[in-house]
Amino acid sequence: MATFTSSLPDKLLNDLAKAATDLKLPKNKIIEKALKIYLEQLERAAYIKSYKRMAKDEDMLLMAEEGMADYLKTLEEFENK
Repeated sequence: MATFTSSLPDKLLNDLAKAATDLKLPKNKIIEKALKIYLEQLERAAYIKSYKRMAKDEDMLLMAEEGMADYLKTLEEFENK
């Protein structure tokens, strides 16, 4: 595990210390969890942005519709067996 050193505003550091005391957790574990959640949210936001961009792309919509038609055809064939 690598070591990381950073500066934080006093208020944020005080809030972190209080949360660590209240939760009986080390500060680094709280920071680790918060950073993990934040990075996951950034990743989700990037996915949403890409889907919104694709929703405006006529070629992508056409490919998606063709894919759904193939999928429905496969389902119908499976049900008829």
